Amino acid sequence: MTQQTPSRGEHLRTALALAAFGVPALPLRAGKVPFGNCTRCANNACGGRPNMKTPGPCACSGPCHAWAAATTDPDVIGSGPWRRAWLRASAVAYHPGGAGLTVVDLDNADAIAWARKHLPVTQTVPTPRGEHWLYRGAMQSANAVRPGVDIKSTMAYARWLGPGTGTMTDLPDAVRALTAAKPAAPAQASVKVPAPGGGGECRHRTPAFLERGIAMAEQSITAATSGVHNAVYTTFLAVLSTHGRCGCLTEDHIARLFTAAQNKGETARHCSDAWTNARTTLGL
Repeated sequence: MTQQTPSRGEHLRTALALAAFGVPALPLRAGKVPFGNCTRCANNACGGRPNMKTPGPCACSGPCHAWAAATTDPDVIGSGPWRRAWLRASAVAYHPGGAGLTVVDLDNADAIAWARKHLPVTQTVPTPRGEHWLYRGAMQSANAVRPGVDIKSTMAYARWLGPGTGTMTDLPDAVRALTAAKPAAPAQASVKVPAPGGGGECRHRTPAFLERGIAMAEQSITAATSGVHNAVYTTFLAVLSTHGRCGCLTEDHIARLFTAAQNKGETARHCSDAWTNARTTLGL
């Protein structure tokens, strides 16, 4: 039997149904990736949307910020900009962390066999290559926590492929331990941005602007589905171009960026090289 492709109208109806159950939804374009920033929001010019509860100054009315644009507001989902996006959408996605959920994305038969042996039974959704195991509870997202296994929860999106089967259970410690076991970035503390005189305060932006920028940079790296090396470099470049000369970046900010990159599979060495190259490009 040939599987029929859902219509754009069906995508919209699915998103509205998810929103009614408290699941933040968003459209995906061809390639199953989020819609990119509009002109006003390019290069984080708007300040971004760091999380679902505090959208910040961005007034963009379209699905412009990947997982952070996911919403449960039916008026937003059905608005003009979103309706135009639905006309181009190829799939529906949702923000698991925004719904208090965690998705264990099992990408192949070996990963499924491992999960059946080591994880509690829960609600299961078939995917084109494997299965999504859904648990009640949110946690940090991370890719490649083991071969063929990704964790999608906060600051990430997952494709909506139906409700699946089985009864959802609480997020087990065995899943949380998968990200805890991932190595931290050892080179983070050694990478510093020189602070100018006067205490190194950001003289042209507020602390809130910096926080939004770092959060959006983390999101940009996390949302990359291909070309991760380039995504990491260009994100580092964008952050440094805005804050690299004012001295407001701290080791904690840099550590957050490195951690996001390493959660996408980057090595500590590549993070350091990308950071150094971005600084060199900007003459820092």
